Amino acid sequence: MKIIARDIPPRAAWALEQAGVHPLLARLYAARGVRAKDELDDGLGRLLPPSGLKGIDAAARLLADAMAQNKRLCIVADYDCDGATACAVGVRGLRLLGATHVDYLVPDRVTDGYGLTASIARRVAERGADVLITVDNGIASVEGVAEAKALGLQVLVTDHHLPGPELPAADAIVNPNQPGCTFESKSMAGVGVMFYVLLALRAELRARGVFDASSAAGPPQGASAPLGGSEPREAGSVGAPRPQPKLDPLLTLVALGTVADVVKLDANNRRLVAQGLKRIRAGQMPAGVAALFTAAGRKAPVATTFDFGFALGPRINAAGRLADMTLGIECLLTDDAGRAAELAATLDGINRERREIEGGMRDQALLMAESLFQEDEEPPPAISVFDPDFHEGVVGIVASRIKDKLHRPTFVFAASSAPGKAHELKGSGRSIPGFHLRDALDLVAKRHPGVLLKFGGHAMAAGCTVAEEAFDVFEQALAQVAREWLDVAALTRRIETDGPLAPEYCRADMVDTLHREVWGQGFAPPTFSEEVQVLSQRLVGEGKNHLSIKLIHQGNPIDAIWFSHTEPLPTRVLLAFRLDVNEWKGERKVQFLVEGAQL
Repeated sequence: MKIIARDIPPRAAWALEQAGVHPLLARLYAARGVRAKDELDDGLGRLLPPSGLKGIDAAARLLADAMAQNKRLCIVADYDCDGATACAVGVRGLRLLGATHVDYLVPDRVTDGYGLTASIARRVAERGADVLITVDNGIASVEGVAEAKALGLQVLVTDHHLPGPELPAADAIVNPNQPGCTFESKSMAGVGVMFYVLLALRAELRARGVFDASSAAGPPQGASAPLGGSEPREAGSVGAPRPQPKLDPLLTLVALGTVADVVKLDANNRRLVAQGLKRIRAGQMPAGVAALFTAAGRKAPVATTFDFGFALGPRINAAGRLADMTLGIECLLTDDAGRAAELAATLDGINRERREIEGGMRDQALLMAESLFQEDEEPPPAISVFDPDFHEGVVGIVASRIKDKLHRPTFVFAASSAPGKAHELKGSGRSIPGFHLRDALDLVAKRHPGVLLKFGGHAMAAGCTVAEEAFDVFEQALAQVAREWLDVAALTRRIETDGPLAPEYCRADMVDTLHREVWGQGFAPPTFSEEVQVLSQRLVGEGKNHLSIKLIHQGNPIDAIWFSHTEPLPTRVLLAFRLDVNEWKGERKVQFLVEGAQL
């Protein structure tokens, strides 16, 4: 463990402070690459224009033509939170824009696997659809798209995952990561891509005279489609143009899916998330989102990105892991508060079950991982574990836990539960900085043809399927790639911090200010580091697995807690910590959430 203070460019911090940014925020923003106050403008007018996305004009024309001809549209979703929110945004948005026949279908994690398969294409055709729209998947679905086309379906692929060597032969593809796309935000989530398609579709319908934008607010600077407006008429109907519909209510779902998918929060993604948070805090959200806040015991008026990533997102994801993601999508689609409350309660119950399963699997997987090396040795450069009793729905979460504990790229495998696939293992992996997981899988596939039956993903998260008899070969091959790519520095866990925290900022209102900002992947939440004096420490919690600490920080006493940590600390220690507020009997006191210690 090494605690490293981020470089804080003094000129940038000074410029931000002179422009009116709070001194602490100025320092934090400067350390994250912000150089001028206008970069912090989260207004809709600052969003990148949809026109920058390759294929988006063709997608808009395809959908506008389909709506004019009253064709049936079917969205093929994915079974995670990004896929669920993208589906809900697509269904809600298309209906807002006048589509009268919008259906959706969610693959089953166990029986269907990931993406648009040939069997799913056939199921879409059997439903009587004319147009198949993928969200958060499809860029690697060459066979599935071919089958859909052979069945006479038009296909629009909207995705954000990295493409393989061959693109599917869809009628239109919108993906910022497809070859030839110059869109600046390569990190947009699947839900963001679908939202942009709707912006382009509305602009196309406006150009065709379906909508009249004159009654709406003018278009945001740099955007080709304004977000203001009113209710539409049916696309393709005759008569005077109607005021264009508002799409900004969808931003609550865009924000949720973006944070839950742990994509990099670049400037454009931060604006999307900020806009969604503002609406939620103002009470403007779908009934299902409000119900999820209640089920999770969170307060919407003070919503944060933390709520998206650790409260709402996991409850939606749980449906795809253990049950049917239709539950999650229906929760996001319903406008009935009672129905939303029922669905949110069901999702909360499934999430509790997921936590129980995960807990047992995590302990077993960690024991298996630690058996790969002696106590006085370093872990291998990459870790792969498999147990026949593992549940394939939570292998990704468990891989993430092991990765966090051992700081190694980690894959966890479970036996496939799909009919006729008992000999296959489904694995989910999580990585560390400096090790591009999908590229590593690609290299394993090239060096050992046939070992990987399928694979895909991102730099930090990926999935793959291997034959059970090939597991040992995969384990050794992945470790070999890690040996070649990772040096000692990369294999040493580093916590980047914002350095010391002035005692005057240890106030509850300052913590509230920090929590209101948009933090996340690639724009890390504030973490500070200082040498402190440890006065006392004890284990707390039902399992006595959290360390409660009383500290002296710059001469002032303060409480701290280190979750899931049981080893005692020395009297003086360099800690990395985040700020939080502990509320007890109406009193709000600042506490430190310990992230790590350099001993």
